[in-house]
Amino acid sequence: MKVLPKSILGMFWMAATVSCFVLIAVCGRELSDTMNVFQIMLIRGSVAFIVLLIIIFGFGIKIPRTTHLKLHIFRNCVHYASQSAWFLGVSLLPIATVFAIEFTSPIWVALIAVIALNEKFNRGRAIALIFGFCGVLIILRPGLDTFDVATIAVLGAALGFAVVYVVTKVLSGNDSPVTVLFYMNLVHIIIGLYPGLSVWVQPDWNDLHWMILVGVSALGAHYCLTRALVYADTIVIMPIDFLRLPLAIIIGILFYNEAFDYAVVLGAIMIFGGNYYNLRVESSLAQDPQSKQ
Repeated sequence: MKVLPKSILGMFWMAATVSCFVLIAVCGRELSDTMNVFQIMLIRGSVAFIVLLIIIFGFGIKIPRTTHLKLHIFRNCVHYASQSAWFLGVSLLPIATVFAIEFTSPIWVALIAVIALNEKFNRGRAIALIFGFCGVLIILRPGLDTFDVATIAVLGAALGFAVVYVVTKVLSGNDSPVTVLFYMNLVHIIIGLYPGLSVWVQPDWNDLHWMILVGVSALGAHYCLTRALVYADTIVIMPIDFLRLPLAIIIGILFYNEAFDYAVVLGAIMIFGGNYYNLRVESSLAQDPQSKQ
């Protein structure tokens, strides 16, 4: 039996990741018709945690332990707030706009690395910042009544996801992906229990499959992304991630009567271009640390 190259396997897992992220957005949009964001978050975390426990006990995996509990709590409080803001954006904005703004996360990661980790602000990061800023301006078009609570929420979510990514890199040196997922969903349930129950409405039977899918797809997205990074570098799988945008546009047009927005596409391409150039620079520096960028 022929074994596929690792890069192909990485791209396959990234395609699965993209599918899960798009599905999460669709679930959030469908559930937001009858539910508050905090109820959606409680359902998401609870379903994902139950599925994870079934996997842990089903495969005889030891209950995850960690020596970095405080860091997990910080990570997942930020992730809870970011995911809540993201779901708010999904309920109010075109799905393509949400994904386009979310593409700014790698830019925030680069800035956080410079500020918090004392990494150098090189040419690649400067280009990513400039292109990202211009891309966001094109998408949001300040002054045309598009810069509202929803767009601010998604921008905040992108920043929060960047913080989560940086902390996850720190944790991944000591804790397994199962441990990270275990504490993520556990913390989400704990901090989301009161706000979720305080706005709880009786779900409709028509929402049941969306409630299950939002938790399963969230768990699947994190797992598939981890697998993708095992097989391939970020620079290989990042173009696959960009497929979220055309998929979101197609779904928005077909199912939600959302108009095709050229500005969103152009802005997203600029953001992606800056990020991809930065990845090329970072990859070059990793191979030749003495090179000056």
